[in-house]
This record gives sequence, C-alpha cells and structure tokens, in this order.
Amino acid sequence: MVIIAIGISATAYAQRAKPAVKPVKSLIFAVLDDGKSAEPIAYVSKGKLEAPVSGGDESGIIAAFNKTYYKPGTVYHLIFGGANAGSVKIKSSDASAECAPNMATITTTPASAKLGGMVMALGTNAPVVNKGASFRRKPTPAERTEFEALVRSVYSKNKLTAKVLKSQNLTALDVNNDGKAELVGSYWIDIDKLTRAIVFMIAEKGSNGKYVIGHSDYRSIAQKETMNGDIKSVDSGVYHEVLLDVFDYDGDGVGEIFTYVQSFEGSGFTAYKREGGKWVNAYEFSNYHCGF
Repeated sequence: MVIIAIGISATAYAQRAKPAVKPVKSLIFAVLDDGKSAEPIAYVSKGKLEAPVSGGDESGIIAAFNKTYYKPGTVYHLIFGGANAGSVKIKSSDASAECAPNMATITTTPASAKLGGMVMALGTNAPVVNKGASFRRKPTPAERTEFEALVRSVYSKNKLTAKVLKSQNLTALDVNNDGKAELVGSYWIDIDKLTRAIVFMIAEKGSNGKYVIGHSDYRSIAQKETMNGDIKSVDSGVYHEVLLDVFDYDGDGVGEIFTYVQSFEGSGFTAYKREGGKWVNAYEFSNYHCGF
C-alpha cells in the first residue's frame, strides 16, 4: 500500500510540476510600406511599454519571437485614428534574413484608412479601449496656417527664416474624443544647398481656441552627417520623425502618439504621452536592420 501511495503522489507531483504556458504579451507594431510590412515597437504590460525583440538580437531569440507573433494567418487589429479600423494579417517572416529579421510581410484590410507613403498606421493584439468617434484626417486650410506659423516660430528661435516651408506630412487627430483636433506634422527647410533644418511638432488648441505647441523637436542635418553622403535622402524622408498613429495603450482615455524615424541602419520609434498640458517622451525603441 505504501508503494502505491508513493506512486500516486509522484504522479500528482509530476502533473503539478508541468511548466505553465506563458501568455502571449500584447504587442504594438508599425504598419509600414503602404501596409505591406510590420515592424515591432513595444510590448504592452500593465499599462506600460516594454522593448520587444530587436533585429540585432540573437537569432534564436528572433526566431522564437517570429514563431509567436508572425505565424502565417495571424490577424491583428489595424489602428488608424486611434480606433480599430480594419485588420492586419501576417503573411510571412524570416528570422534568418540579413536585414530586419524581426519584421513580417503583411496584408491589410482597412475599413476606411488609405495607407500609402507617409500615411502609416499601427497594428496590435492589445485590447482596443477607444470606442469613441475618433478621427484622422487632413488639416483644414485654417489649421495648416496656424500650425505652420508655429513651425516658423521654432525656426525663428533658432535664428532661421523659413522662406519656403516643406512638409513630409501634417495630420489632424482627435486623441481624446473631444471633437478638437490635435495636429502632428514634420517640416523642413533648406538652410543652404547642403544643409537642412527639420522640425517635428505636436500642437493642440489652447484655452483661447488657438493652437499652441505641445511638443517640438528641431534638428539641423548637413550632407556630411548623412551616412550615404547625399542630402537628398533627408528630403525624401530619412531622419524625419513622422506620425504612425495614436493608440490609448494605458486605457486612460487619451491616446498616445506614436512616431517613426527612418535611418540607414534601422528604425526609431517614440511614444508621446500627454502630461501636464505637454506631450512628453514616454518611450523610445530603436530596431536594428543591417549595416549600411
């Protein structure tokens, strides 16, 4: 009887000791290349963003990530205008690829979003808490005029006169469903033939109904600082911080603004959170692709 009891106990222990299956973390990724590729930005854990697997990680780590998140046929939410706007379906991935092994090829089925060029989006398996009537649209002529006046003021503070403003994109968003548009834009000017000055800005309406700067970033880039030695790459979008979309990952009712920077060896991602009337940098992640 003792032997039987020990056998039963051992069997029960073995059952209890079986490793539990870890739950799949929520993931946010960028929807790029006219809706044809996905690139990871962050895991979402308890209302916080955490760095995902990078393209520079060990091959085994990347392979495990791809197996979990890029299984062909897996469907994610397409986030456009901060809300569920369609679906993203995984086609394939290649963890052994020389460049961007942690990216995937995808197909998108947008309900209303028209992706292309600088109009990008987000994808996620996280819960979409925004059920309101958010919007993402082109700015009105009046909104553009106000925004560009603020951009010119940034150049003025840096002792530059913006005679001709050039824009990568300018988008009107509603981050908190109050019907008032926040504006997100990326601009540049020619300082001279070989130097550019770029500005990324978030603006929102102040108490007087006029737009004010919620966040701005100014940088000047000379041709000698570009990795390919050609300043025209900046004109085409390299090094500019541009909008991906807005997504309320922490469930506080205000969407966070996600941006993307294309460089020669990878991508940079930032999430901005509204705190104290300003938009602060809440998260950054750089994804390595390959050497230039």
